[in-house]
Amino acid sequence: MTGTLYGVGLGPGDPELMTVKAARLISEAQVIAYHCARHGRSIARSVAEPYLREGQLEEKLVYPVTTETTDHPGGYEGAIADFYELSAKRLAEHLDAGRDVVLLCEGDPFFYGSYMYMHERLAGRFEAVVVPGVTSVSAASAVLGRPLVQRDEVLTVLPGTLPAPELARRLADTDAAAVLKLGRTFSSVREALEEAGKLDDAVYVERATWGQQRIEPLGEVDPSTVPYFSLALLPSPAYASRQAPSAPPAAASDGGEVVVVGLGPAGPEWLTPEAAAELDAAEHIVGYGPYVARVPQKAGQQRHASGNRVEADRAREALSLAASGGRVAVVSSGDPGVFAMASAVLEQVAAGHGAGVRVRIVPGVTAAQAAASRVGAPLGHDYCVLSLSDRLKPWEIIEKRLEAAGAADLVLALYNPASRSRTTQLADARSVLLRHRAPATPVVVARDVGGPEEDIRITTLGDLDPSTVDMRCLLIVGSSRTRAENGIVWTPRSY
Repeated sequence: MTGTLYGVGLGPGDPELMTVKAARLISEAQVIAYHCARHGRSIARSVAEPYLREGQLEEKLVYPVTTETTDHPGGYEGAIADFYELSAKRLAEHLDAGRDVVLLCEGDPFFYGSYMYMHERLAGRFEAVVVPGVTSVSAASAVLGRPLVQRDEVLTVLPGTLPAPELARRLADTDAAAVLKLGRTFSSVREALEEAGKLDDAVYVERATWGQQRIEPLGEVDPSTVPYFSLALLPSPAYASRQAPSAPPAAASDGGEVVVVGLGPAGPEWLTPEAAAELDAAEHIVGYGPYVARVPQKAGQQRHASGNRVEADRAREALSLAASGGRVAVVSSGDPGVFAMASAVLEQVAAGHGAGVRVRIVPGVTAAQAAASRVGAPLGHDYCVLSLSDRLKPWEIIEKRLEAAGAADLVLALYNPASRSRTTQLADARSVLLRHRAPATPVVVARDVGGPEEDIRITTLGDLDPSTVDMRCLLIVGSSRTRAENGIVWTPRSY
């Protein structure tokens, strides 16, 4: 019989916050293992010490490096990988001999815990049991006396080792947050909180539940005093708002402004200077999550990301923010007036939302223009822009418009040609257009223009394979006059 490996969570530091099961397993184990630095002292062992007994074997797993440099040929990662392999072999010797091993882990073993590296190396060979522990995040919330989240709020847990711009983006997009692994990363985390406009709400918690715990406003903390066992906490904003002293009634406002901004089809090089200026001036950024993520983060700016199919809700949220006096930018990919948020916002204004709010539209480069530029000038003469999505209009209407555009010999830019749930529309559209166009009519299939997966293909209407087209594609179908030669597609300006 082989032994059992137990990954035992010790909680945040107070031995009384250890679970009953953890205490029992520690006292019963034949082997107690724990990680430590070269000085030999182990925080995990000190927490578990009240439950240790005479005669237990102790395995110190001594890190070869912590913050210092190493001459290992694989660098820090190589040295740590070798250490984990050697540690796993040492524990396996006990398990093979039939001895149960308890590996101590501060907090929870599977929450940034050191135990997980032994688990992935040994769980396939031996029985492995994980005993959860109270996390440092829960402990910090408890000693602070404020809830992490409530109702529909979102909590984001982040490692402080992320780059500051990425931290700022994620902090701006969440309600509440905990940032772990401070120590040397503290200055970067502070910078990210300031950039996200949340530094004033952030709390620094060090060694929660320990005798020497420390709680301070994060903006007042000296970076040189910050140890690894500390975190930054952004607790529930709804709770905080209810605890704040009531403000005097605000003066009546005539409303703020909603600016619907086109981001262009891809990265910042497609953004117009006018659009960039509006984004910089906005107090709130509202939009579909991936589009909001494309907006550079600015200190103090609040971001409101949402899903793909809630345009009406998104528009009402923007108008509500502006009605309270805010300056709001609603973002769209491409041009906001082409199958995008400009109409959605104006529809909600017409329905009576956002009284007193000014609405402006700032154009952007359209997906059709971007795709056309990659191959030449297929839109050089009259053309029609048509969406094949039947989510907001019936297919019968789309088919009639395809017939009309085909009969009028217009070049077509086809948006939303396919999706996971719409797999037949493009084939049907192709059949309609073949009644009016020769099979040799040039077709441009443009995917992710300007993005990392850009793919531009030139084919013909007869050879077009609808199965190769997805939602990220835009199609340009030529007229009878459109030419395609040597990778260049253009439509002459005269007949």
